[in-house]
Amino acid sequence: MAREVALEIAVQDTDGVRVAAEVGAQRVELCAALGATGGLTPSIGLVEAAVAAALEVAGDAAPVEVHPLIRPRPGGFVFTAAEVDVQVRDVRAAVVAGASGVVIGALTADGLVDSDAVRALVEAADGREVTFHRAIDVVEDVTAALDLLAGLGVSRVLTSGGAPSSIDGVDRLREMARHSAGRVQVQAGGGVRPQDVAALVDAGVDAVHLSAKRTLSDDGGPGGGGGAGYEVTDPAVARAARDAVDEALARL
Repeated sequence: MAREVALEIAVQDTDGVRVAAEVGAQRVELCAALGATGGLTPSIGLVEAAVAAALEVAGDAAPVEVHPLIRPRPGGFVFTAAEVDVQVRDVRAAVVAGASGVVIGALTADGLVDSDAVRALVEAADGREVTFHRAIDVVEDVTAALDLLAGLGVSRVLTSGGAPSSIDGVDRLREMARHSAGRVQVQAGGGVRPQDVAALVDAGVDAVHLSAKRTLSDDGGPGGGGGAGYEVTDPAVARAARDAVDEALARL
């Protein structure tokens, strides 16, 4: 059987969903404030609109899957009970809005996977796919984390192999893919460029994730963030990533 490697694109609006669908991505991670914070929970209105856009673009074909990020604030991944409760509510709302899955992550104060929080979030997802995000990149014993997440019903992990960029963590990604052996998908993400895709595919990952974004200039003034502008999905980068995945698979 031919090996499959999925392409996932992190997007922040319905235009990004359309770009991802048009280049043949399997999934989008839908989030807000990606560049500024690493990503936060999108509004439920955006989730609903993203699902509608995916269906519209697909026509009679299978739509690109919409997987909202569930992260209530920037910073670390140790959450209070109140913050976990908010995330559980956000997961349930995302499911009602039509999301195919959610992206979550929670750690304990001693740097382990927070199994109680993850269990609650998986239960709230009601059978939809659950991705554990790059919180795993600050866990010391990643093989134990993979075993735990598999037992909790997590579908995949998004990881750079513990490095700032996935290409720098490729050896660890290879080890993770080998250890997981399909029990949990290993999705390479973090600073991924189209030219990195071949090496990541060769490492045995199940999916490749990138933002494919560029920044547009737009001055919001003193009350709107100044001249930081805003990010959009770049169709050329998304297409280059799709082509890179296809070329890497053709060489296997």
